[in-house]
Amino acid sequence: MYYATIAAVALLVNLILNWDVFTALLSKKDFGENKSQVNIRYGMFLMAANCFFLTEISWGLLYGHHSIPELFPLIYSTTISYYLFILLTMLTWTRYIVAYTDKTGFRSRILTHGVWIVFMIGIIGLILNRFFPFIFSFNDAYEYIPESGRHTIFLLMLAFYVSISVYMFRIAKKSTGDLSIRYFAVSCTSIILGVSMLLQIIFSFFPIYVIGLLTSACVVHSFIEAREKRDKKMQYYIASAMVKDYEAIYYITVETGEFLEFSRSKQFDSMGVHVEGRNFYEETLENIEKVVFPDDKEYARDFYSKEAMLKNLEDKHSFSFKYRVMIDDNPRFYLFTYMYADNDQHMVLYVKDIEDELSTEKKLKESEKISVTFSQIAESLATNYDVVYYIDIKDASYVSYEFSNIYGQLQPAKTGPDFYEECHKNIPKIVHPQDLNLVMEYTTKDYLISALEGRKSYSIDYRIVVDGKSRFTRMIARKTVDNTHIIICVENVDFEVRKEKEHLQALKTEKELARRDELTGVKNKTAYLELGSSVQSNMDNGLDYLPYALIVCDCNDLKKINDSQGHAAGDEYIRSAAKLLCNLFVHSPVFRIGGDEFVVFLRADDYSVRYDLFEKLQEQVLNNKRTGKGAVIASGMAEYDHGTDTLFTDVFERADKVMYENKQKLKM
Repeated sequence: MYYATIAAVALLVNLILNWDVFTALLSKKDFGENKSQVNIRYGMFLMAANCFFLTEISWGLLYGHHSIPELFPLIYSTTISYYLFILLTMLTWTRYIVAYTDKTGFRSRILTHGVWIVFMIGIIGLILNRFFPFIFSFNDAYEYIPESGRHTIFLLMLAFYVSISVYMFRIAKKSTGDLSIRYFAVSCTSIILGVSMLLQIIFSFFPIYVIGLLTSACVVHSFIEAREKRDKKMQYYIASAMVKDYEAIYYITVETGEFLEFSRSKQFDSMGVHVEGRNFYEETLENIEKVVFPDDKEYARDFYSKEAMLKNLEDKHSFSFKYRVMIDDNPRFYLFTYMYADNDQHMVLYVKDIEDELSTEKKLKESEKISVTFSQIAESLATNYDVVYYIDIKDASYVSYEFSNIYGQLQPAKTGPDFYEECHKNIPKIVHPQDLNLVMEYTTKDYLISALEGRKSYSIDYRIVVDGKSRFTRMIARKTVDNTHIIICVENVDFEVRKEKEHLQALKTEKELARRDELTGVKNKTAYLELGSSVQSNMDNGLDYLPYALIVCDCNDLKKINDSQGHAAGDEYIRSAAKLLCNLFVHSPVFRIGGDEFVVFLRADDYSVRYDLFEKLQEQVLNNKRTGKGAVIASGMAEYDHGTDTLFTDVFERADKVMYENKQKLKM
């Protein structure tokens, strides 16, 4: 009974450890070319091991009753299966080794042909044993008798496992890093199988080969499968991070032209490129006519036929070229790179916007005409700023640099023992009162260190007062490479900020109608989503200086009014709710984001008196409910906390929760 129990435990453990391998092997969707040959062969080895475990279970249960003549045919058949699956595990293991090492040399061919020879010798031996029992036999009492011929087959298998171990040791020795550890683990696994085979010869009635197979599966799972899953996960994260640098990525089948799109930026999507996925070569030529800058169309066509792509990749890892693409009626340079994927049957095409890089490169080359040393280049770049502060992170001592002449040479202007203390003395004298708290908070040691954690730079825009007039200024903070100092650059951005405001004002009238709710006249859901996206972008980039709060509102009894008085009355009820909110929050935008749902974005003057306004809203709602006139609106308010809130939706969800509680109270 112990014989069957050990095999049953081994079967159960193997199924638990490698369940994902079995399910992937048996699922029909995984039998295509995307299914790795290595995974298939490893799955076949595990399947052969499971069949051997089942055979051992059956043999253990049946042989316990071998004195029953009627069971002898089953016992004999199970014994044949025992030897057959031993041979099959060796065959599938060797084929897995050859696929795993991905070797095609002389030694790999010897292993492949050799294992088939040993396998066929074993099969022939089992056939001959039926007539001349030299591997095993049964006496008149139906007792199993191992014959000397079995030693020949087992010793052949042992020799083969030793050969595999030596082969893998040689490969492991030539490899480095994690790959060497995996090859070494495979070699040790082959030794385990060989040793268990040797012991099985000595102890015929103990399931030692079962234990060897289970141990082998555990070693492969721990040192190979688990590590490869970890590596694939890391590769996925790396690829996910890298894919953000590209406007689009395509996976192309070379022969047919079928392709998949894996990434597409909003800017790339705005071109309206037609994507069907059927024939990359034809569809790309069609798209060139639509989106490529006219002067570059003929040049671009030369790169996208199958013949041209194959020729360009001859003896090359990748091939790149660039041309201009029309974005919002403006030409921008894009870099296109294609390379072979996992094999010569597929290619990957990367599309990247390099307009800004080329512009930067052009500016750098222009500055290099004047600058001949590294320090002069640094000074040339620094001319963008009015003053630069170099601050020691540990003791807060600093040196400030200003420009002394028309050539932009930096000269030390001032040193001090404590940058932050100096700032807090001088900031109130020059910063606009409305931006004072923002700048005071920004110029603290803890805030700057926290803001630069995980960021290359962090900036704020604020106003200073010069000769009675406000002027927009930008302060940009960066850490040095060695993390010992903080560099703060102060830049005059008044012209670009005011120019941007004029541009936005020109667009505002055109966009306003598209973002206005037809029923109530307030802003619609599209406008609210744009607001949320803008605020979230500022929060992500550290521009969290704008204090704001959200009031989420929901009209009570709208369905009841629609059902009893008609939809016209319901529409009038919604309009009265919008009018109530607009009259109360005169300095803040009101959005209708659903049928009876509104959001108020509190800012500026309304934000400073938010509690009073919110209380007035609730008082008016209670009065409407009491008199039966006017809209009854459930509401909840939440403020943005830059210390804890990372998402715009965090503020909304808190306000929505308070609104729901208020809605329940109004109903009661």
